[in-house]
Amino acid sequence: MKSVNMQELIEAMKDDAIVIDVRESFEYEAGHVPTAKNIPLSELDSRVSEIKDGSYIICQSGARSMTACQYLTAQGKEVINVLGGTSAWDGCLAV
Repeated sequence: MKSVNMQELIEAMKDDAIVIDVRESFEYEAGHVPTAKNIPLSELDSRVSEIKDGSYIICQSGARSMTACQYLTAQGKEVINVLGGTSAWDGCLAV
């Protein structure tokens, strides 16, 4: 499983990278990386089909996204963990 830092995610977003935020809905609604889609970790097993290979997986700090990436990799998905999560985002978070 591949991991990237926030700067690498920002570069990938310039090329329309798919970003999946695995935090709970209330956390996502309080602020998220622009264009990120919310699929909470608690719903991941029933929503695996919504995640495309090459998606960047993010959470608050990187712990839940790592768990999500491990699960998705076991399901045959090729995903990328974002180290540092939304805490590492320097820009304004979308609400």
